[in-house]
Amino acid sequence: MFLKIPKVAVLLAAYNGMQWIEEQMSSILAQSGVDVTVYISIDTSIDGTEAWCATLAANISNVIVLPSVGRFGGASRNFFRLIRDVDFGGFDFVAFADQDDIWYTDKLQRAVSQLERQQADAYSSNVTAFWLDGKTQLLDKAQPQVAWDFLFEAAGPGCTYVLSRRLVDPLKALMLSNWKALQDVSLHDWFFYAYARSHGYRWYIDPVPSMNYRQHERNQVGANTGLRSFIARYKTIHNGWWFGQVQLIALLLGQNVDPFVTRWFSLSRLQLFRLSLNAWNCRRRIRDKILFLFVCWATMLIGNRAR
Repeated sequence: MFLKIPKVAVLLAAYNGMQWIEEQMSSILAQSGVDVTVYISIDTSIDGTEAWCATLAANISNVIVLPSVGRFGGASRNFFRLIRDVDFGGFDFVAFADQDDIWYTDKLQRAVSQLERQQADAYSSNVTAFWLDGKTQLLDKAQPQVAWDFLFEAAGPGCTYVLSRRLVDPLKALMLSNWKALQDVSLHDWFFYAYARSHGYRWYIDPVPSMNYRQHERNQVGANTGLRSFIARYKTIHNGWWFGQVQLIALLLGQNVDPFVTRWFSLSRLQLFRLSLNAWNCRRRIRDKILFLFVCWATMLIGNRAR
């Protein structure tokens, strides 16, 4: 049990976020039961985000804007930069934030409490997606974890992640030692989850939502709902991106030498068939297990454009 207020470093990646970032920052700074310091890294923007964040940091001591280092071209590289450049000495936990969501006041306090209760090193949670027209939907990511899901999906939205220093410090060391190759990883939340699970750290996925997850046309990933989302995700599989990311993450984490992974790592037709037989151990949600089987068979039969 914590005898002092837990100190949390919140890493926020921003890019042209003026439309929503003020509301997001207000919800982070209003967190109860924790001592928060927010570190902001801004991808070169043209809407005033940089000036607004600089003014905020000048007036609030626990908001720090990292120096500009130019274009990242995506949230993943921006978050990698935050982990690289922020000194976590003195912090107990590290959390990640997008620029456009709304955190519940007890988001971090509950995460810290659950990490202690579950004896876990990493936390993520369900979220409530919301749209401009007032529609809301619970996004359930809290299905039981299975043996190999971490190589094929994230634990949920990265903006719900809270990691212990016990996990963050070796994660950061591995990232720095593989920095160049790491830049080709497109989804930081998938990589962090894969690192934790592949290195024996316990990850808890909370069924209780911790935030309102804003949906808009500029979401890099967003909620996986509806036919449009399904088609967009299938295209990433057909063009080779998804399986390419699976291979890259497995390689960076040394999982490519595991006997299970070597049986399908080259993704030949025979290997894809073998992988399809393990669908139940590769995704958490039943619907996704079935889709995984379909993807393996479709790729086996018609191939993908990257091969």
